[in-house]
Amino acid sequence: MPTKAADDVDQLALEQQVCFALAVTNRAVLAVYRPLLEPLGLTHPQYLVMLALWDHQRAADADGTPLSVKQIASALQLDSATLSPMLKRLDALGLITRTRSVADERSTHIELTDAGTALRHEALAIPPAVVARLGVELAELEELRRVLTRVNSAAIAAGALDA
Repeated sequence: MPTKAADDVDQLALEQQVCFALAVTNRAVLAVYRPLLEPLGLTHPQYLVMLALWDHQRAADADGTPLSVKQIASALQLDSATLSPMLKRLDALGLITRTRSVADERSTHIELTDAGTALRHEALAIPPAVVARLGVELAELEELRRVLTRVNSAAIAAGALDA
């Protein structure tokens, strides 16, 4: 079957748009996560916050250094105003604590509670379940993550997230 020449491709066709493919894939993949996260009592954005906190806890080697709201927002590429309601909800669920910094009252420290730390064990089942439900080879997903990370870095370098 002959392939279309580059000149024959309509660059404004919906199926040619990277933004469309990303938007549709985002909705579909989040729909895969939703029922897996529900038993943990987490939404996908809350799951990302917990991942950042679990990463920090492991990297800090449990030295007790808390993360600030600003550090979490930076790691998740969100603004603090978007993050604050999620943190409030995670606090209400008993998964984190929020305390004002003694050194800087404008800064809030976020720490995992014992329940938040313990939830990590249950969450270990999420990544393999996602891979299984997607039916895509792990190597393909790793390559996709690598490419998306590169595209994200390029977009940021181009000023995509500048306020």
